Amino acid sequence: MKIRILILFLVATSIGFGYAMAQDSSMSFFLTSKGPGDGANLGGLAGADEHCQMLAESIVAGGKTWRAYLSTSGANGEAAVDARDRIGTGPWSNANGVQVASGVADLHSDTNKLGKENSISERGDVVSGRGDSPNRHDILTGSNLDGTAFSDNQDHTCRDWTYSGSDGSAQVGHHDRTGGGANPTSWNNAHGSRGCGQSDLQGTGGDGLYYCFAID
Repeated sequence: MKIRILILFLVATSIGFGYAMAQDSSMSFFLTSKGPGDGANLGGLAGADEHCQMLAESIVAGGKTWRAYLSTSGANGEAAVDARDRIGTGPWSNANGVQVASGVADLHSDTNKLGKENSISERGDVVSGRGDSPNRHDILTGSNLDGTAFSDNQDHTCRDWTYSGSDGSAQVGHHDRTGGGANPTSWNNAHGSRGCGQSDLQGTGGDGLYYCFAID
């Protein structure tokens, strides 16, 4: 009996290891299963990237360099950052091996495969959207439709992802490609949030989630 149990354990371990290695070699895109927990205060771009890396490492996919799809406004004399310029060149595939975009141009075109079915978490789970409870479809990006930063001197990034007060705003997209706003079907530019705090984001259909891409 002990030998049989040992054999079953080794087989299960081998299957699990093989799955993890498959994810490690193929997955290059995911939607965070959770945010850091302080609304749109992600610790700036560095903190957001670190969170992407941590989530990837939690499923043995930390062998890549991960970057958050987030733009910044260039506050306090800093240069603005375009989300599209910090995620590598692609192609990018999700945890199920589905290629969601072949490159930066494809990602920001109508031919990308982003949506509720494919914009899944690092663990391969579908993230709840409009019509689900809770609705978590508002995804932080701070970006225009083409993945660039705003240049209108308005705050669309909750002070470059360092603020969680209720008086700020962050531009969000809809991972399920449905809802309200100026561009309701956009994955990266649907509308602005009503505040930067965790409860503010949750109150309007978000949860402080964002997209992560592997750059290598």
